[in-house]
Amino acid sequence: MLDETLAILDDLIAFETVALTPNLDLVGYCSERLGAVGADIRLTHSGDGTRANLFATIGPSGDGGIVLSGHTDVVPVDAGDWSTPPFEAYHRDGRVYGRGSADMKGFIACVLALAPRFAALSLGRPLHVALTFDEEDGFHGAPILLDDLVCNGPRPSAAIIGEPTGMEVVAAHKGCYEYTTTVTGRSGHSSEPGRAVNAVQYATRFITGLMELGAEMTDRAPASSPYEPAPTTMSVGTITGGQARCVVADRCSLEWEMRPVQRTDADHVRTRLAELEDRLTQEMRLVHPGASIRTEVVCEVDGLEFDDASPALGLMRSLLGDTPAGVVSYGTEAGLFQAAGIPAVVWGPGHIGQAHRPDEYVEVDDLGACLAVLARLGDSLVR
Repeated sequence: MLDETLAILDDLIAFETVALTPNLDLVGYCSERLGAVGADIRLTHSGDGTRANLFATIGPSGDGGIVLSGHTDVVPVDAGDWSTPPFEAYHRDGRVYGRGSADMKGFIACVLALAPRFAALSLGRPLHVALTFDEEDGFHGAPILLDDLVCNGPRPSAAIIGEPTGMEVVAAHKGCYEYTTTVTGRSGHSSEPGRAVNAVQYATRFITGLMELGAEMTDRAPASSPYEPAPTTMSVGTITGGQARCVVADRCSLEWEMRPVQRTDADHVRTRLAELEDRLTQEMRLVHPGASIRTEVVCEVDGLEFDDASPALGLMRSLLGDTPAGVVSYGTEAGLFQAAGIPAVVWGPGHIGQAHRPDEYVEVDDLGACLAVLARLGDSLVR
């Protein structure tokens, strides 16, 4: 079984499914494997049809059962930073290197390798496989898949999101809110800046306000916050604007995110930033009536809230024993499953410290351990 998993992982790594690019070849590969064992397969697509989610059911139809879920996309790479080609699996010293090996094609490979075994069991409850697109850039795919499940069924009892947790159970994590803010000013000659509206300079004032709010979040952190860092955090990832030193910039955009501990923090930040945007816009329009500051929502995904009575957590305890349930500060699709009424936990092979880095890898031993636990899961669903 491990050899088959490694062969599948090699194939999966070779699909260059960078977020926001097509993933249909990989989905077709997974569909063929799952269809070969009799799984019922349903696809949902992105608006332009170039990316797809897959939802497959092995065993009886209807509500209940367990979802094994993973995202098919990976983050971009700079091949020059890698010791080996990032989209070619490389095996060395008990590790498999390649983009997505840990995050999270290793988990998907384990699930696909076990599909024939699952199909051969006399399952009393269904075992579902969910594969999503564009998790790494705005969580665009999972909401489409989950909306389809809510509208058309089935309603699973629990979900395991196979992110790389080092095989430790994660029962709670922060939310992930992502935004693009665009400042539109008025260009002009830099020798007469008063006749223009410098979008870059107003963007920096917006960023200053954002960072001041970040500091304010420290005082709002719940005393019982289990996270590290404890408070809601904000971070600006990119800023782009301007044409040249001698030209007043008429446009500037920034990509930023917030990791809320609690929804009230997110509401507070959005209210304060809306007030800041309005104040800065009025000032800009004294010079140029067409000036503006607009913030576009990329995604607003609430965190996974801890629930000691969660069926998903109970499932993992039945499979692993009375294992401790951890918390993390990064976000996953587990919060979306929970919001859709499907209890979820995060658990899978590999370590988050390897994700998004050059020379990403997953330990072969982790894959073996994952196979063993998932095999026990299949046995637990037998009628």
